[in-house]
Amino acid sequence: MLITALKLRQKYMEMSHQSFCTTTARFICPESAQHNEIKHDDKQSIEEHGIHPPSRGNPWEPPDIPDNSYVFKAHQGVYHVYQDEEHVLKNEPINYPYPNLETFVTDMNTMCQMIADGPLKSFCYRRLSYLSSKFQLHVLLNELRELASQKAVPHRDFYNIRKVDTHIHAASCMNQKHLLRFIKKTLKNHADEVVTVTDGKQMTLKEVFQRHLCSFYSRFPHIYQESMNLTTYDLTVDMLDVHADRNTFHRFDKFNAKYNPIGESRLREVFLKTDNYLNGKYFARIIKEVSSDLEESKYQNAELRLSIYGKNREEWDKLAKWAIESDVYSDNVRWLIQIPRLFDIFKLNKLMKNFQEIIDNIFVPLLEVTARPTSHPELHKFVQYIIGFDSVDDESKPENPLFERDVTTPDNWTDDENPPYAYYQYYMYANIAVLNHFRAERGLNTFVLRPHCGEAGPIQHLICGYMLSENISHGLLLRKVPVLQYLYYLAQVGIAMSPLSNNSLFLNYHRNPLPEYLARGLVVSLSTDDPLQFHFTKEPLMEEYSIAAQVWKLSSCDMCELARNSVLMSGFPHKMKQYWLGPNYTKEGVAGNDITRTNVPDIRVAFRYETLLDELSNIFKAYHKSG
Repeated sequence: MLITALKLRQKYMEMSHQSFCTTTARFICPESAQHNEIKHDDKQSIEEHGIHPPSRGNPWEPPDIPDNSYVFKAHQGVYHVYQDEEHVLKNEPINYPYPNLETFVTDMNTMCQMIADGPLKSFCYRRLSYLSSKFQLHVLLNELRELASQKAVPHRDFYNIRKVDTHIHAASCMNQKHLLRFIKKTLKNHADEVVTVTDGKQMTLKEVFQRHLCSFYSRFPHIYQESMNLTTYDLTVDMLDVHADRNTFHRFDKFNAKYNPIGESRLREVFLKTDNYLNGKYFARIIKEVSSDLEESKYQNAELRLSIYGKNREEWDKLAKWAIESDVYSDNVRWLIQIPRLFDIFKLNKLMKNFQEIIDNIFVPLLEVTARPTSHPELHKFVQYIIGFDSVDDESKPENPLFERDVTTPDNWTDDENPPYAYYQYYMYANIAVLNHFRAERGLNTFVLRPHCGEAGPIQHLICGYMLSENISHGLLLRKVPVLQYLYYLAQVGIAMSPLSNNSLFLNYHRNPLPEYLARGLVVSLSTDDPLQFHFTKEPLMEEYSIAAQVWKLSSCDMCELARNSVLMSGFPHKMKQYWLGPNYTKEGVAGNDITRTNVPDIRVAFRYETLLDELSNIFKAYHKSG
């Protein structure tokens, strides 16, 4: 059963141009693993391969791709690519593989039955317990040797190894003090700038603030009179009220409201949106300040998430225009696109008739820019720095997690009810798979799926994550499902964890499974999620590491392993990862580790690799015997 599940994930990853663990692939099919292995330039020594990437010219220089006459047509919710109109009439699409809905539902049901199998649950639980004990034994035997090998490395320590914040939202990537300082500075220098239009009347920044401060203080009559004379000097982080507190625990609605400075959605629109009256000018400035801080720290990088809602097809062009005109490029930043699962709200507000419209609005512009770059020139420049898609919303909302193969297709999904999580993930995955084949054929970058998954809600979400996505964010519920947790280990699926975020929303810090996952060898990394809500310092990622180290008594080696995992999981380019981890980082085991860059001792890397080989050998040996 475990091998069936591993083959299932491999099939879905290969079908969508996403990566699958080469060690596991070698056990499943030795020939294909050799074929897919990245070729290394072994002649190049580590010393020859410089530590700093070469300087580049204009970062917005797009790949030079000619326009073509490809045509796109949706078939049961998934876009097909045709050479031209003639092929559309003949119904002869280019054969880009993707699993149809029936196949996906069958595979999903197979996985659901598997995780409920009693003997398999017992087996996986015992293997996971064994992995925990084995790591404790390794630490007892080798901790001092690991520390000694770290001390022997000149220059490198935890502070100057590369770390990537693998899960962080752009709209809250600054801390509350930074946002307050930015708002004060903007109010001081641009008070008379028109920032919004309300009921046909233009409003300046000063007028917006005065109106909102009056409404804020009308709730506190005893100090209302004093509020009339407030200056920017008097604004405080307490008035801003963007920090998550004990009242947000299990209250996703209250947490979402924290994105609104002083409790006002209009201030969020003015300062934290790309699409507003000022074309996202203020938001771009604060993003550039955050990027500048990252560049200054040199060793910290972030994968910021920007929203595309699927309301209309102009969203992509507006976002790209904002990025290019504001010049938000940074070597330390890459972008993910988050798609909020809000169909029910759009339907309620009569913004769209069916679910197919969301798919059209998200994927048609991407298919068009791949076929005809001149049709969306700004998007063609910006899309090279987009690494993948995220799916976001409150996972704990009630839903029917299972759906049958005769479920309504997107063009007929006209219910007011939101489609289930798996429905969203399948249609995102299938369209990304087709898009990736098309883009790879044109010599362009491809995308990965990295959704929020397993933070709350039913465990079927984690099955979707296992089958369809390269990495996931959160994964808390794996602690309750030994079969899935063991599969995530065997397939080395990346999990970006945010203990401080979870502590405010879903799970107390001391109950977080991160140290347990790390001990067992799952590929976990630390990320901040929303510094605006959860962090206090100028370096939120370091704050996340420091609290984890204090609470769970992580060693220097553990911290460096988490940082290395974060780079491996990230969507930064292969060349950049070579500079950060060493030229041979994709090789298996110790051969792929360069302690002079990662500060992770070979002893730890060898232990992880040999343990994974043992587990895989154990399973495949039994499989071959029974076969």
